[in-house]
Amino acid sequence: MKDDKSITAVFTGGGTGGHIYPGLAVADELRKKAAARGVAVTICWIGSSSGMDKTVVEKNIDEEGRKSADAFYGIPAGKLRRYFSLKTLSDTFKVVGGFFASLAILIKLKPAVLFSKGGFVSVPPCAAAKLLGIPVYTHECDFTPGLATKINSIAAKRILVSYKETERFFKASYRKKIIVTGNPVREAFYRASPERGRAFLNISGNTKPVLLVLGGSSGAVQINELVRENLDRLCASFFVVHQTGVKNADSVRHADYVQYPFLYSEMSDVIAASDIVLSRAGANSIWECAVLKKPLVLIPLTGSGTRGDQEDNARYFAERGAAVVLSREKANSEELLRALEKLSSSEERRLMSENCAALVGSGKPSEKIAEIVYTAMFGG
Repeated sequence: MKDDKSITAVFTGGGTGGHIYPGLAVADELRKKAAARGVAVTICWIGSSSGMDKTVVEKNIDEEGRKSADAFYGIPAGKLRRYFSLKTLSDTFKVVGGFFASLAILIKLKPAVLFSKGGFVSVPPCAAAKLLGIPVYTHECDFTPGLATKINSIAAKRILVSYKETERFFKASYRKKIIVTGNPVREAFYRASPERGRAFLNISGNTKPVLLVLGGSSGAVQINELVRENLDRLCASFFVVHQTGVKNADSVRHADYVQYPFLYSEMSDVIAASDIVLSRAGANSIWECAVLKKPLVLIPLTGSGTRGDQEDNARYFAERGAAVVLSREKANSEELLRALEKLSSSEERRLMSENCAALVGSGKPSEKIAEIVYTAMFGG
């Protein structure tokens, strides 16, 4: 319940976990900073009224076992498109409905600040906050900003980005508002335990390097197929842990292979227990792995269903020696096996781990962002 003396911060974002989990990391740090200074903060989240947003937000807890958000408010959410679609008209009505719903929520809550983690659902709350004079802070995880972030930047007092190089993708007039913070990662990844991860996987006696394959919550068909096509060859060199996606588990069995539809609270410990991670190149996932200094083999999502953000993210990591990228024509069995063969060397993995550590730096972006939000709320 809201304390009469508490001050409210509203967070918004959704559509995917990549637009929610980093925001929850900031919410947890904001609450800690406020508590350390004897201030009560109420944190509310505005997300989509359909889809996964409500479940993810309400199930997330901090290290003290407290929910990251005190309340969730669902609004209609329409997808923002750069291309023609028959759904554009109906989604336009959803965006308008989301704006008026956000307006009513913000008038009721009277927040001191609104923090956006992006995704199409965040646009109406940011616009409503701007109309009401509520300071807006927006963060972009990806190397190149998405359409939602570009729109939200019009309303934003500050634009927070993960990479210095991202500044050049914004209008010159907006660059004075930009702060480079890095990408916020949940505290669980800084506290992850390889021992807990190996115990969960029941591989305490395994001597092979552990290859973790992340197929995502809905499953990355391309990655799943590559793994299954080459399972015998992969298991000859690695113990393979495969997150298939909730709809993509099958009956494959192997002595050095284990699969899970999805890894929930165990994810950070399982990554910590791994030696190499094979994954898409979503900003959130690769930063979580980099925080744990894990060598990455990335197969970024490409094609008409993406704006190319994963390719940009992957390229940035590869150029800094933190990942091997198999993009487009290179995403085949032979190239995958060649990349993994190179990383079967402990020395190669060590060098890539050092590059991951250099890329993410020593500070915690979630703390830096929370301090910015806290200052916006309380001054000083």
